[in-house]
This record gives sequence, C-alpha cells and structure tokens, in this order.
Amino acid sequence: MGMLPMIIIIVAMFYLMWRGQAKERKKREAMLSAIKNGDRVITIGGIYGTVAEVKNEGFLLKISDNVKIEVTKNAVGSVVTAGEAAAK
Repeated sequence: MGMLPMIIIIVAMFYLMWRGQAKERKKREAMLSAIKNGDRVITIGGIYGTVAEVKNEGFLLKISDNVKIEVTKNAVGSVVTAGEAAAK
C-alpha cells in the first residue's frame, strides 16, 4: 500500500508527457497541411524559401532566382509570418 501513491504519480507524469506530445504532433500536422503556394517557410536546416509547388510527399521551394529545391514535408521547420519576414 505504501507504493500506491508513488505509482499513481508516475502514471500521471507519463500521461501528461504523452498528452503534450500528442498536442504538439497535431499542431505540426495542421501547420504542414495548411501550407500552400506562395507561403514563406524555414527548413530545419535554416534555409528560407517560398513554396513554389505543393506535392504529395513534399514541397518545391524557390530559394533564389532560378534556384528551386525539393524538400520533404518533415524538412519544413515553420512558416514565416509577415511580421517575422519584415524583421529579417
């Protein structure tokens, strides 16, 4: 009986950690599915680009004049908002 409170606390911690990860995963999936042509994004490697084409497995990013690269959806770190783009 003395171990019961400790077990309950450990189970609660694991549940809260799992729940937080699930929320973050859903938020990221929603962000990736909302990306459309013309959006500015940053890859996880730090490359800024504009989405030129949305494909099934990834995106075609225009990073400079006449320079386009193809990246997977997992390579996109975030979408750059208008405020962030003006600051850079």
